[in-house]
Amino acid sequence: MKAVLFDLDGTLSNSKEGITKCVQYALKHFGIEEPDRDKLEIFIGPPLVDSFMNFYGMSLEDAKIATAKYRERYTPIGIHEASMYPGTRECIEELKKQGYIIGMASSKPEEYCRIILEDFGILDLFDDVVGATMDGRIDSKEEVLMEVFRRWSHYGKDEMCLIGDSIYDVEGANLVGIPCIAVSYGFGDVKEMTEAGAVAVIDNLVELPDVLKKM
Repeated sequence: MKAVLFDLDGTLSNSKEGITKCVQYALKHFGIEEPDRDKLEIFIGPPLVDSFMNFYGMSLEDAKIATAKYRERYTPIGIHEASMYPGTRECIEELKKQGYIIGMASSKPEEYCRIILEDFGILDLFDDVVGATMDGRIDSKEEVLMEVFRRWSHYGKDEMCLIGDSIYDVEGANLVGIPCIAVSYGFGDVKEMTEAGAVAVIDNLVELPDVLKKM
């Protein structure tokens, strides 16, 4: 294993406040009031357009409008309503010390990922940051990982591993043929991720270097 790819939301970043408040803002545009932000955690992970269609029955056109409204609040405010999970910096610094290449593979737009990592003061620890595109050309976890392969063509799939917190991470990794280590503290369901094929589950990022050594 030479390259470690991290998901962002729910893996490195506790982004619940910013994401759920922006979903509330977008839903309000359609006259939908959802005061319970816990119910909106389902928006953390999958592409927004898919989530508005799947969870609120919107048409593709309305889902795109909702996504634009979401970003209307997210860009100036919501993006900064996040905190870094404990152990993140220590984990990445240790991995770099051991010689791993560190990347990000997130379904969040790439420019947002960079801003958040900069807010956390860890952007310089990443060798590359790969995320979705604002135009939807790259959106799903599978598509993001395919872009990683394009940029990192000098590494084989058998040299990469994804760290994530949701079924979307595990399934995306399965589709492109790389292993996924799940974290238990994010927004996903551990049982669901394990059944989907996560190769290991960790409760804290500090555990990650030792788990990788055994792979």
